[in-house]
Amino acid sequence: MTNITYMKVLLVVEDDEGLQRQLKWAYEGYEVVCAGNREQAIEALRAREPAVVTLDLGLPPDPDGTDEGFAALEEILRLKRDTKVIVASGHGARESALKAIAMGAYDFYKKPVDIDELGLIVARAFHLHEIEAENQRLESGSADTVLGSIITAAPEMQKVAKTIERVASADVSVMLLGASGTGKELLARAVHEKSGRKGEFIAINCAAIPENLLEAELFGYERGAFTGAVKSNVGKIELAQGGTLFLDEVGDIPLPLQVKLLRFLQERIIERIGGRSGIAVDTRIVCATHQDLEAMIAGGRFREDLYYRLAEIVVKIPSLAERSGDAVLLARHFASRFGRELNPSVQSLSPEAIAAVDAYGWPGNVRELENRIKRAVIMADGKSVTAADLDLPGSAEEQPCAINLRSAREVADRRAIRQAMSRTDNNISGAAKLLGVSRPTLYDLLKQYRLQA
Repeated sequence: MTNITYMKVLLVVEDDEGLQRQLKWAYEGYEVVCAGNREQAIEALRAREPAVVTLDLGLPPDPDGTDEGFAALEEILRLKRDTKVIVASGHGARESALKAIAMGAYDFYKKPVDIDELGLIVARAFHLHEIEAENQRLESGSADTVLGSIITAAPEMQKVAKTIERVASADVSVMLLGASGTGKELLARAVHEKSGRKGEFIAINCAAIPENLLEAELFGYERGAFTGAVKSNVGKIELAQGGTLFLDEVGDIPLPLQVKLLRFLQERIIERIGGRSGIAVDTRIVCATHQDLEAMIAGGRFREDLYYRLAEIVVKIPSLAERSGDAVLLARHFASRFGRELNPSVQSLSPEAIAAVDAYGWPGNVRELENRIKRAVIMADGKSVTAADLDLPGSAEEQPCAINLRSAREVADRRAIRQAMSRTDNNISGAAKLLGVSRPTLYDLLKQYRLQA
């Protein structure tokens, strides 16, 4: 098989044709693509996806100004954020350079051009781009678990895990937004475990407790505070002293109680029902909801000031359908677990069952998947769970979004390869057969997209 070496693409955006030729001649180690104006630059960006761009800020129709150059810079970074853009301008060079750097440019150079100096800047930009790309590949690799116990190989969920790790140690309230069954309590527990707090993790579902009892559950009460209060009781906020309190379905807290919760968040002092003195409490709040709190605020059903206290950091959790390949990973895990616990004769999922899991949309997310697999393991007659045991309806697909056809094809290829590898438990021959390609072709694709076998 012939090895083909592709040259790195350098896009030169410069309206001076003489300088274009000079740069093209000087940088023989790169494939230099030239553009004379913003329209040509964006067209070349979409077609070639260069890692590095040199950009003259003085572009037509305003070659003596910088507005067109800044517009080109903004559009390049909007379409391809990882592009290293090196700007040049003789028009108020210092001010223009500082503005460009603030907008996201990598570096700048002054005209007249010093070819050797610019060559060093370009080489450094390519090197940094390669390092960042490699780091991103490693971070989105094929590890099956994140945050200790969350099973995923999907970049969408790994991004959430990275956010959790960053905010865990900060003394801020965290709001988790996601549909039912997406694992909000698991993530809340991960926030606590990564925070270093020594107290307990306490969880309470605000929707599962009647309104007239929720205040007592949260804040506790003193003996004799109401009929039946024969002894004092510590509330969940106080129980979580030095730790974390997870308020699930926070949107179901009634308005009168929202006022009391807001006071605690502002002053870090609670007062039990029937109590006469405040109690200082160091409890971190993590909350979650599947409701649209902004709509509830507009409708007067949720306090805006409380929202901003609870939502210092907001983490949006993807649905299982948005986590490509994870449904099969989780299904294998649940089948193994429930097989050991409920039906030891079940050892695996059949290929048809895996295909059904992969094709289904999972509107109930991980909780629905767990329940389906549990039921299927119990009902299975043989060594493998079959598609009939799962009894699933149709499937759902996502449409890729990219800046050009090549990128869209890459998104689709990556998704299909990840799913095939997941369905065949990383067996190259089996995955190649599912994809309808030869083993060498699949190896080439894995190498091309830097996916781990």
